Amino acid sequence: MNAMDPGIFLWIALIVAALILLSIFFYYVPFVLWITAKASGVNISLLQLFLMRLRKVPPPVIVSAMIEAHKAGLKNITRDQLEAHYLAGGHVERVVHALVSAEKANIDLVFQMATAIDLAGRDVFQAVQMSVNPKVIDTPPIAAVAKNGIQLLVKARITVRANIKQLVGGAGEETVIARVGEGIISSIGGAETHKEVLENPDSISKVVLKKGLDAGTAFEILSIDIADIDIGKNIGAVLQMDQAQADKNIAQAKAEERRAMAVALEQEMKAKAQEARAKVIEAEAEVPKAMAEAFRSGNLGVMDYYKMKNIQADTDMRETIAKPSKTENKPIKG
Repeated sequence: MNAMDPGIFLWIALIVAALILLSIFFYYVPFVLWITAKASGVNISLLQLFLMRLRKVPPPVIVSAMIEAHKAGLKNITRDQLEAHYLAGGHVERVVHALVSAEKANIDLVFQMATAIDLAGRDVFQAVQMSVNPKVIDTPPIAAVAKNGIQLLVKARITVRANIKQLVGGAGEETVIARVGEGIISSIGGAETHKEVLENPDSISKVVLKKGLDAGTAFEILSIDIADIDIGKNIGAVLQMDQAQADKNIAQAKAEERRAMAVALEQEMKAKAQEARAKVIEAEAEVPKAMAEAFRSGNLGVMDYYKMKNIQADTDMRETIAKPSKTENKPIKG
């Protein structure tokens, strides 16, 4: 292969360097974007676009938002406001979309409010859409018990509209669902029987709506509709059964306590009886000693001794006759 002319390498290097310089120039000085802005009626200079690059603000985002606002007739939105909102971490396109939608729908929304809502973490464009087209929120099954003890499982459908003025600091959907659930439970709990609720389910909606449950939230409740009501458990009967079982356990415990006390008293009486018998046996053991001492001292004669023995034998015979025979109550076999 023939060596290439060094002049060709030089020309190639110059062309590459020129392309790099041109790309850098058009990056920091977006000439095409400036022409687009001018053609759309947006007044912005090349110097301002260059300074945006230095401030690390993407010129296409700001210019596109300014073009959209200009075409929609929004005169009060400036470049500095859009740049400040972008540098604060906001979504410029979303805010401009929301302002244009609010303008077309005759909703009172200013730039400061829109940016505040966006920086608060809420989708301001979706909020404007929800103000025009209300949203339906389905609640999970809510369990409530009427006064007669019957449980009802209720599913409600809440129609809400975004409240633009309360989006900053207002409570979300979870709070609305919780408050509606609390109102349904309170309404059903005030009914005498579950049949009243089944006959007039709209009475629940009326009671709940009167409580102003959307206060302090980012929504305005338009309607609450009862989608479904199912009969659950008989909570009253279950509670009565549990109470009866508890009373039974208490009674059994008290009876067991009385039985234990009776057994302890019986054991105590047996112990006392055994102690008394032991004392009697001990006393009887002293009788022969006393008799022997009486014989030695002459206080007891032989005839007295035999007389005592006869009396003792007669007493034993009488006790034997008085005891019933073990064979008296036996049936006579055949």
